[in-house]
Amino acid sequence: MRTVRSSRKKFAIRSLWFTELCVLIVSVMVAARLRFHADPIGLEHFVEGIALRSLLVALCLTGAMLTFGLYQAYVRHSRLDLLLRIGFSFALGGVALLVIYYVLPGAYIGRGVLALSLAIGAGGVLGVRYAVSRLSTAQALKQRVLVYGAGNNANLINTRLRRQSDRQSFKILGFVPAGPQPVVVDEAQLIRTDESLCAIAVRLDVDEILIAPDERRGAMPMEQMLNCVQQGVLVTDLSTFFEREAGMVQLNIVDPSWLVFSGGFDYSTPRRLTKRFFDLIAAGALLAVAWPVMLLVALAVRLESKGPVIYRQIRVGEHGRHFEMVKFRSMRVDAESDGVARWATKDDDRSTRIGKFIRKTRLDELPQLFLVLGGEMSFVGPRPERPQFVEMLNSEIRYYDVRHSVKPGLTGWAQLRYPYGASVRDANEKLKFDLFYVKNHGLIFDLMIMLQTVEVVLFGRGAR
Repeated sequence: MRTVRSSRKKFAIRSLWFTELCVLIVSVMVAARLRFHADPIGLEHFVEGIALRSLLVALCLTGAMLTFGLYQAYVRHSRLDLLLRIGFSFALGGVALLVIYYVLPGAYIGRGVLALSLAIGAGGVLGVRYAVSRLSTAQALKQRVLVYGAGNNANLINTRLRRQSDRQSFKILGFVPAGPQPVVVDEAQLIRTDESLCAIAVRLDVDEILIAPDERRGAMPMEQMLNCVQQGVLVTDLSTFFEREAGMVQLNIVDPSWLVFSGGFDYSTPRRLTKRFFDLIAAGALLAVAWPVMLLVALAVRLESKGPVIYRQIRVGEHGRHFEMVKFRSMRVDAESDGVARWATKDDDRSTRIGKFIRKTRLDELPQLFLVLGGEMSFVGPRPERPQFVEMLNSEIRYYDVRHSVKPGLTGWAQLRYPYGASVRDANEKLKFDLFYVKNHGLIFDLMIMLQTVEVVLFGRGAR
């Protein structure tokens, strides 16, 4: 079976690349006809050598798309993520072409043709990707997954990934009980057989085997798993599967060794520099646009109630260091007169009328842009918590302190994926997304989060 399914995946990716290569070649030719529609002589002259010059454009652009991860077999992209990656790919490809034209002037196709080619090509690629996404919803094209294990861990797939939208890229074929371990999965989903995993994989045409026993010690069929890998079947553990398909780190199944060996946690100098550069550009641009609104908010807070316009509070930042976070005051001055720290709740009666509005629209957070510029916060990252809450949550929630390995952010992945947290349970759920961000943060991810935050602000999701 070496492997029919693995080969299909590779063939699908190569077919996608070849299709988009052809689309981009045609884009150059269409652009040339549009540019020279009133100049037949110019078009005739341009057509000489157009095949090679069109191929050069197509190769540069598909190469840039490869750089931005658009030809990976087992990676799903959201619509916004896909648009960002295509946009950056075409920007990078365009710059690369300009450098090539400077070195090889004979390959130059002209500014007008190049600009039209990029525009038409981007539209063509988006069309191809849309068609592929529509086709990918077909059951025959989904990743065919066999689960080894039928206990509580395996049943998380049924409880946490039960919606159709959660299963756009995979299809569960069944659950194979792991030896004598208790069975929780419904009997109708079980595959009870004396066959080896490889034999089941061949019979069911399996793409991927998901390893999910409740207890690994003595229950891992390593020889069978090795045979499956040699046959080209992907073997994945449950933590990696949840990270890939749900964009979260499932805390109750993660062990320290997975966090250590699963990759991610990029704190290299280039990543730190790109993140700092992104913070300065994003915070500076937003501050340049938002300062009139900030003045109006400050005036409204001052007029509504006595007390300071800016509220200051100690929060826990990167590596557990404390810093003073600032925001526009949205609550009464006596909101915590007894000195006891409290989470904000829905329709909190401590909020002022202006406070309710600026919290819902996130305008109260705008002063933190100065903290981003100063380097105490980042534009994107886990939201900072108060020391009292951090101390409590560290003792009650496993791995909670890992979120402090990066700077806290003005917005974050957890803010997009989960409502405002107001309890230990909420903090536990949000940590699943915070850990995913800490493991997988990068420039493209930060851009995607920043743009999706606009939706949260416009529609008021997650604010209290």
